[in-house]
Amino acid sequence: MTETIVVKIGSSSLTSDEGGINRERISFFSNELAALHEAGYQVILVTSGAVAAGFRRIGYAARPKLIHEKQAAAAVGQALLMQAYQEAFAAFGESGGIAAAQILLTRADFSNRKRIQNALMTVEELLHQRAVPIINENDTVATDELKFGDNDTLSALVANLVKAKRLIILTDMDGLYSEDPRNNPNAVRIERVDQISDEILSFAGGSGSSVGTGGMRSKIEAARISMRGGIPAFIGRVCEPGDMKLAVDGIGKGTYFDTSMHNLPMKKQWLGFHSFPQGRIVVDEGAQRALLDGGKSLLPVGIRSIEGDFHSGDVVEVINEQEQILGRGVVNYEAWQIQAVAGLSTEEVKRRMEVVRIEVIHRDEWVTLKS
Repeated sequence: MTETIVVKIGSSSLTSDEGGINRERISFFSNELAALHEAGYQVILVTSGAVAAGFRRIGYAARPKLIHEKQAAAAVGQALLMQAYQEAFAAFGESGGIAAAQILLTRADFSNRKRIQNALMTVEELLHQRAVPIINENDTVATDELKFGDNDTLSALVANLVKAKRLIILTDMDGLYSEDPRNNPNAVRIERVDQISDEILSFAGGSGSSVGTGGMRSKIEAARISMRGGIPAFIGRVCEPGDMKLAVDGIGKGTYFDTSMHNLPMKKQWLGFHSFPQGRIVVDEGAQRALLDGGKSLLPVGIRSIEGDFHSGDVVEVINEQEQILGRGVVNYEAWQIQAVAGLSTEEVKRRMEVVRIEVIHRDEWVTLKS
Protein backbone atom coordinates (compact mmCIF):
# COMPACT_ATOMS: atom_id res chain seq x y z
CA MET A 1 0.00 0.00 0.00
CA THR A 2 1.33 3.43 -0.96
CA GLU A 3 2.17 5.54 2.09
CA THR A 4 1.07 9.15 2.46
CA ILE A 5 3.18 11.94 3.94
CA VAL A 6 1.59 15.22 5.05
CA VAL A 7 3.98 18.19 5.14
CA LYS A 8 3.13 21.56 6.67
CA ILE A 9 5.18 24.60 5.64
CA GLY A 10 4.60 27.94 7.36
CA SER A 11 4.59 31.53 6.20
CA SER A 12 8.08 32.34 7.48
CA SER A 13 9.57 29.58 5.30
CA LEU A 14 7.85 30.78 2.12
CA THR A 15 7.73 34.57 2.33
CA SER A 16 9.87 37.48 3.46
CA ASP A 17 9.32 39.68 6.52
CA GLU A 18 8.50 42.51 4.11
CA GLY A 19 5.81 40.46 2.39
CA GLY A 20 5.78 38.66 -0.95
CA ILE A 21 6.71 35.16 -2.09
CA ASN A 22 10.23 33.82 -1.79
CA ARG A 23 10.31 31.82 -5.02
CA GLU A 24 13.73 30.37 -4.26
CA ARG A 25 12.38 28.78 -1.07
CA ILE A 26 9.24 27.52 -2.80
CA SER A 27 11.43 25.95 -5.48
CA PHE A 28 13.58 24.29 -2.80
CA PHE A 29 10.63 22.82 -0.89
CA SER A 30 8.93 21.72 -4.10
CA ASN A 31 12.13 19.90 -5.03
CA GLU A 32 12.17 18.14 -1.64
CA LEU A 33 8.52 17.12 -1.99
CA ALA A 34 9.08 15.98 -5.58
CA ALA A 35 11.88 13.71 -4.33
CA LEU A 36 9.41 12.04 -1.94
CA HIS A 37 6.90 11.80 -4.78
CA GLU A 38 9.45 10.11 -7.05
CA ALA A 39 10.43 7.75 -4.21
CA GLY A 40 6.87 6.41 -4.31
CA TYR A 41 5.19 8.34 -1.52
CA GLN A 42 1.88 10.12 -1.86
CA VAL A 43 2.51 13.72 -0.79
CA ILE A 44 0.08 16.26 0.64
CA LEU A 45 1.27 19.80 1.30
CA VAL A 46 -0.46 22.00 3.87
CA THR A 47 0.76 25.50 3.19
CA SER A 48 0.44 28.85 4.90
CA GLY A 49 1.46 32.14 3.37
CA ALA A 50 -1.55 33.52 1.49
CA VAL A 51 -1.89 36.66 3.63
CA ALA A 52 1.87 37.19 3.78
CA ALA A 53 2.17 36.70 0.02
CA GLY A 54 -0.63 39.11 -0.84
CA PHE A 55 -0.62 42.05 1.54
CA ARG A 56 2.10 44.01 -0.29
CA ARG A 57 0.60 43.31 -3.70
CA ILE A 58 -2.79 44.68 -2.63
CA GLY A 59 -1.18 47.83 -1.20
CA TYR A 60 -0.83 47.35 2.58
CA ALA A 61 2.39 48.63 4.13
CA ALA A 62 2.43 45.91 6.80
CA ARG A 63 0.65 42.63 7.50
CA PRO A 64 -2.98 43.62 8.18
CA LYS A 65 -4.68 43.01 11.52
CA LEU A 66 -8.36 43.58 10.66
CA ILE A 67 -10.21 40.48 9.47
CA HIS A 68 -11.55 41.98 6.22
CA GLU A 69 -8.07 43.26 5.34
CA LYS A 70 -6.55 39.83 6.00
CA GLN A 71 -9.21 38.23 3.83
CA ALA A 72 -8.53 40.65 0.99
CA ALA A 73 -4.78 40.00 1.25
CA ALA A 74 -5.41 36.24 1.31
CA ALA A 75 -7.60 36.44 -1.81
CA VAL A 76 -4.69 38.00 -3.71
CA GLY A 77 -1.96 35.96 -2.05
CA GLN A 78 -3.56 32.54 -2.51
CA ALA A 79 -3.51 32.94 -6.29
CA LEU A 80 0.12 34.06 -6.20
CA LEU A 81 1.05 31.17 -3.93
CA MET A 82 -0.58 28.53 -6.14
CA GLN A 83 0.98 30.02 -9.26
CA ALA A 84 4.42 29.74 -7.66
CA TYR A 85 3.84 26.13 -6.59
CA GLN A 86 2.48 25.09 -9.98
CA GLU A 87 5.46 26.59 -11.76
CA ALA A 88 7.86 24.89 -9.34
CA PHE A 89 6.25 21.43 -9.59
CA ALA A 90 6.01 21.69 -13.38
CA ALA A 91 9.80 21.34 -13.54
CA PHE A 92 9.73 17.74 -12.27
CA GLY A 93 8.90 14.47 -13.95
CA GLU A 94 7.55 13.98 -17.45
CA SER A 95 4.60 15.34 -19.44
CA GLY A 96 4.53 18.75 -17.84
CA GLY A 97 5.78 17.77 -14.41
CA ILE A 98 3.84 17.02 -11.24
CA ALA A 99 0.30 18.40 -11.09
CA ALA A 100 -0.37 20.68 -8.11
CA ALA A 101 -4.00 20.93 -6.96
CA GLN A 102 -5.52 23.58 -4.70
CA ILE A 103 -7.90 22.64 -1.87
CA LEU A 104 -9.23 25.32 0.51
CA LEU A 105 -10.85 24.15 3.75
CA THR A 106 -12.43 25.72 6.82
CA ARG A 107 -13.09 24.50 10.36
CA ALA A 108 -16.77 24.21 9.40
CA ASP A 109 -15.85 21.64 6.73
CA PHE A 110 -14.33 19.38 9.36
CA SER A 111 -17.35 19.82 11.62
CA ASN A 112 -19.65 18.46 8.90
CA ARG A 113 -19.06 14.75 8.31
CA LYS A 114 -20.53 14.75 4.79
CA ARG A 115 -18.48 17.72 3.63
CA ILE A 116 -15.20 16.41 5.01
CA GLN A 117 -15.91 12.98 3.51
CA ASN A 118 -16.35 14.65 0.12
CA ALA A 119 -13.07 16.50 0.61
CA LEU A 120 -11.36 13.20 1.50
CA MET A 121 -12.65 11.57 -1.68
CA THR A 122 -11.24 14.47 -3.71
CA VAL A 123 -7.85 14.20 -2.00
CA GLU A 124 -7.74 10.44 -2.53
CA GLU A 125 -8.51 10.82 -6.24
CA LEU A 126 -5.80 13.46 -6.64
CA LEU A 127 -3.30 11.17 -4.93
CA HIS A 128 -4.41 8.27 -7.13
CA GLN A 129 -3.65 10.45 -10.16
CA ARG A 130 -0.20 11.21 -8.67
CA ALA A 131 -0.98 14.89 -8.12
CA VAL A 132 0.11 16.85 -5.04
CA PRO A 133 -2.88 18.30 -3.15
CA ILE A 134 -1.94 21.71 -1.73
CA ILE A 135 -4.23 22.52 1.19
CA ASN A 136 -4.72 25.87 2.89
CA GLU A 137 -7.36 27.40 5.11
CA ASN A 138 -9.96 29.34 3.15
CA ASP A 139 -9.09 32.66 4.79
CA THR A 140 -11.44 34.66 2.58
CA VAL A 141 -14.57 33.09 4.11
CA ALA A 142 -13.46 31.80 7.54
CA THR A 143 -14.61 33.83 10.54
CA ASP A 144 -12.59 34.27 13.72
CA GLU A 145 -14.75 31.90 15.76
CA LEU A 146 -14.49 29.20 13.07
CA LYS A 147 -10.82 29.57 12.16
CA PHE A 148 -8.10 27.02 12.82
CA GLY A 149 -5.92 29.90 14.00
CA ASP A 150 -2.93 28.41 12.23
CA ASN A 151 -2.30 25.67 9.71
CA ASP A 152 -0.47 23.49 12.24
CA THR A 153 -3.86 22.31 13.49
CA LEU A 154 -5.15 21.95 9.93
CA SER A 155 -2.17 19.76 9.00
CA ALA A 156 -2.81 17.42 11.95
CA LEU A 157 -6.49 17.06 11.04
CA VAL A 158 -5.55 16.31 7.43
CA ALA A 159 -2.95 13.73 8.53
CA ASN A 160 -5.55 11.94 10.64
CA LEU A 161 -8.14 12.17 7.88
CA VAL A 162 -5.94 10.46 5.27
CA LYS A 163 -4.28 8.09 7.79
CA ALA A 164 -0.82 9.37 6.89
CA LYS A 165 2.42 7.51 7.60
CA ARG A 166 3.84 10.66 9.18
CA LEU A 167 3.09 14.34 9.70
CA ILE A 168 6.03 16.66 9.02
CA ILE A 169 5.68 20.16 10.52
CA LEU A 170 8.48 22.44 9.40
CA THR A 171 9.81 25.32 11.45
CA ASP A 172 12.89 27.55 11.56
CA MET A 173 14.26 25.58 14.55
CA ASP A 174 15.63 22.05 14.51
CA GLY A 175 13.08 20.72 16.96
CA LEU A 176 11.80 21.37 20.47
CA TYR A 177 14.30 22.56 23.08
CA SER A 178 14.21 22.73 26.87
CA GLU A 179 14.72 26.50 26.43
CA ASP A 180 15.04 28.85 23.48
CA PRO A 181 18.51 28.00 22.05
CA ARG A 182 18.73 31.49 20.57
CA ASN A 183 18.82 32.86 24.12
CA ASN A 184 20.48 29.98 25.98
CA PRO A 185 23.32 28.08 24.27
CA ASN A 186 23.00 25.33 26.90
CA ALA A 187 19.43 24.49 25.89
CA VAL A 188 18.92 20.79 25.19
CA ARG A 189 17.02 19.49 22.18
CA ILE A 190 14.24 17.01 22.94
CA GLU A 191 14.86 14.14 20.51
CA ARG A 192 11.67 12.14 21.12
CA VAL A 193 8.36 12.71 22.90
CA ASP A 194 6.04 9.87 23.94
CA GLN A 195 3.61 11.94 26.03
CA ILE A 196 2.82 15.65 25.72
CA SER A 197 2.91 16.71 29.35
CA ASP A 198 2.62 20.15 30.92
CA GLU A 199 6.43 20.21 31.04
CA ILE A 200 6.68 19.62 27.30
CA LEU A 201 4.17 22.40 26.67
CA SER A 202 6.14 24.72 28.97
CA PHE A 203 9.15 24.40 26.66
CA ALA A 204 7.21 26.18 23.90
CA GLY A 205 7.04 29.96 23.58
CA GLY A 206 4.85 32.30 21.53
CA SER A 207 4.69 32.99 17.82
CA GLY A 208 8.13 32.87 16.32
CA SER A 209 7.91 35.20 13.33
CA SER A 210 6.26 38.40 12.19
CA VAL A 211 4.65 36.89 9.08
CA GLY A 212 2.92 33.82 10.53
CA THR A 213 0.47 32.99 13.30
CA GLY A 214 1.87 29.75 14.70
CA GLY A 215 4.61 29.32 17.29
CA MET A 216 6.13 26.16 18.76
CA ARG A 217 3.22 25.67 21.14
CA SER A 218 0.70 25.41 18.31
CA LYS A 219 2.97 22.87 16.62
CA ILE A 220 3.08 20.75 19.77
CA GLU A 221 -0.71 20.96 20.05
CA ALA A 222 -0.91 19.80 16.43
CA ALA A 223 1.43 16.90 17.23
CA ARG A 224 -0.91 15.97 20.09
CA ILE A 225 -3.87 15.80 17.68
CA SER A 226 -1.82 13.74 15.24
CA MET A 227 -0.63 11.36 17.97
CA ARG A 228 -4.17 10.81 19.26
CA GLY A 229 -5.08 9.69 15.76
CA GLY A 230 -2.19 7.23 15.66
CA ILE A 231 -0.08 9.36 13.30
CA PRO A 232 3.56 9.99 14.33
CA ALA A 233 4.73 13.57 13.92
CA PHE A 234 8.00 15.40 13.34
CA ILE A 235 8.71 19.05 14.16
CA GLY A 236 11.95 20.41 12.78
CA ARG A 237 13.96 21.95 9.96
CA VAL A 238 14.44 21.08 6.33
CA CYS A 239 17.16 23.36 5.02
CA GLU A 240 19.42 21.23 2.80
CA PRO A 241 18.70 18.91 -0.13
CA GLY A 242 17.66 15.50 1.15
CA ASP A 243 16.53 16.73 4.58
CA MET A 244 12.86 16.00 3.87
CA LYS A 245 13.59 12.34 3.13
CA LEU A 246 15.66 12.11 6.33
CA ALA A 247 12.72 13.53 8.30
CA VAL A 248 10.40 10.91 6.80
CA ASP A 249 12.92 8.15 7.53
CA GLY A 250 13.10 9.07 11.22
CA ILE A 251 16.56 10.66 11.24
CA GLY A 252 15.69 14.29 10.53
CA LYS A 253 16.80 17.50 12.22
CA GLY A 254 14.11 17.85 14.83
CA THR A 255 11.88 16.22 17.43
CA TYR A 256 9.82 13.08 16.86
CA PHE A 257 6.46 12.50 18.52
CA ASP A 258 5.64 8.82 19.01
CA THR A 259 2.17 7.25 18.88
CA SER A 260 2.66 4.04 20.84
CA MET A 261 0.49 5.30 23.74
CA HIS A 262 -2.18 7.07 21.69
CA ASN A 263 -4.69 5.88 19.15
CA LEU A 264 -8.28 7.12 18.98
CA PRO A 265 -10.88 5.47 16.74
CA MET A 266 -12.17 7.64 13.89
CA LYS A 267 -15.45 8.44 15.68
CA LYS A 268 -13.61 9.91 18.66
CA GLN A 269 -11.12 11.72 16.42
CA TRP A 270 -14.06 13.54 14.86
CA LEU A 271 -15.54 14.25 18.28
CA GLY A 272 -12.31 15.51 19.79
CA PHE A 273 -10.75 17.46 16.94
CA HIS A 274 -13.12 17.95 13.99
CA SER A 275 -16.38 18.85 15.72
CA PHE A 276 -17.30 22.40 16.72
CA PRO A 277 -18.61 22.64 20.32
CA GLN A 278 -21.99 24.33 20.69
CA GLY A 279 -21.49 25.20 24.35
CA ARG A 280 -19.63 24.46 27.57
CA ILE A 281 -20.28 22.54 30.77
CA VAL A 282 -18.36 23.47 33.93
CA VAL A 283 -17.78 20.52 36.28
CA ASP A 284 -16.48 20.10 39.82
CA GLU A 285 -13.38 18.22 40.96
CA GLY A 286 -15.26 14.97 41.56
CA ALA A 287 -16.66 14.92 38.04
CA GLN A 288 -13.22 15.75 36.65
CA ARG A 289 -11.72 12.71 38.40
CA ALA A 290 -14.56 10.51 37.19
CA LEU A 291 -14.10 11.61 33.57
CA LEU A 292 -10.29 11.64 33.42
CA ASP A 293 -9.25 8.89 35.81
CA GLY A 294 -12.27 6.68 36.31
CA GLY A 295 -13.49 6.31 32.74
CA LYS A 296 -16.98 7.22 33.93
CA SER A 297 -19.87 9.12 32.36
CA LEU A 298 -20.77 12.70 33.32
CA LEU A 299 -23.72 12.80 35.74
CA PRO A 300 -25.78 15.86 36.75
CA VAL A 301 -24.40 15.84 40.30
CA GLY A 302 -20.95 16.93 39.12
CA ILE A 303 -22.10 19.89 37.02
CA ARG A 304 -21.58 23.44 38.30
CA SER A 305 -22.91 25.52 35.39
CA ILE A 306 -23.29 25.67 31.63
CA GLU A 307 -22.50 28.17 28.87
CA GLY A 308 -24.42 28.43 25.61
CA ASP A 309 -27.78 27.30 24.25
CA PHE A 310 -27.29 23.77 22.93
CA HIS A 311 -29.50 20.75 22.26
CA SER A 312 -29.49 17.03 22.89
CA GLY A 313 -27.07 15.43 20.41
CA ASP A 314 -24.80 18.48 20.20
CA VAL A 315 -21.09 18.41 20.98
CA VAL A 316 -20.04 20.46 24.00
CA GLU A 317 -16.73 21.27 25.65
CA VAL A 318 -16.27 20.29 29.29
CA ILE A 319 -14.08 22.46 31.50
CA ASN A 320 -13.18 22.53 35.19
CA GLU A 321 -13.63 25.45 37.57
CA GLN A 322 -10.15 26.71 36.64
CA GLU A 323 -11.36 26.92 32.99
CA GLN A 324 -9.03 24.14 31.85
CA ILE A 325 -10.43 22.11 28.95
CA LEU A 326 -10.99 18.49 29.99
CA GLY A 327 -12.56 17.13 26.82
CA ARG A 328 -15.59 17.04 24.55
CA GLY A 329 -18.72 14.96 24.49
CA VAL A 330 -22.18 14.53 22.99
CA VAL A 331 -24.90 15.67 25.41
CA ASN A 332 -28.11 13.74 26.07
CA TYR A 333 -29.93 16.78 27.51
CA GLU A 334 -31.13 20.16 26.32
CA ALA A 335 -29.23 23.09 27.85
CA TRP A 336 -32.27 24.17 29.90
CA GLN A 337 -32.62 20.65 31.30
CA ILE A 338 -29.01 20.63 32.48
CA GLN A 339 -29.55 23.98 34.18
CA ALA A 340 -32.52 22.47 36.01
CA VAL A 341 -30.67 19.38 37.29
CA ALA A 342 -27.10 20.66 37.74
CA GLY A 343 -25.68 19.50 41.07
CA LEU A 344 -28.56 17.12 41.82
CA SER A 345 -28.18 13.45 42.72
CA THR A 346 -29.45 10.75 40.37
CA GLU A 347 -32.42 10.02 42.63
CA GLU A 348 -33.40 13.70 42.79
CA VAL A 349 -33.16 14.05 38.98
CA LYS A 350 -35.50 11.09 38.51
CA ARG A 351 -38.00 12.63 40.92
CA ARG A 352 -38.00 16.01 39.16
CA MET A 353 -38.24 15.05 35.49
CA GLU A 354 -38.52 12.20 33.03
CA VAL A 355 -35.22 11.57 31.27
CA VAL A 356 -34.32 8.84 28.79
CA ARG A 357 -30.76 8.59 30.12
CA ILE A 358 -29.39 9.79 33.42
CA GLU A 359 -25.93 10.45 31.97
CA VAL A 360 -25.47 13.98 30.66
CA ILE A 361 -22.54 12.66 28.58
CA HIS A 362 -22.05 8.90 28.26
CA ARG A 363 -18.46 7.68 28.38
CA ASP A 364 -18.84 6.18 24.87
CA GLU A 365 -19.59 9.69 23.58
CA TRP A 366 -16.66 11.34 25.39
CA VAL A 367 -13.05 12.08 24.43
CA THR A 368 -10.44 13.38 26.87
CA LEU A 369 -8.32 16.31 25.66
CA LYS A 370 -6.42 17.14 28.85
CA SER A 371 -3.01 15.47 29.22
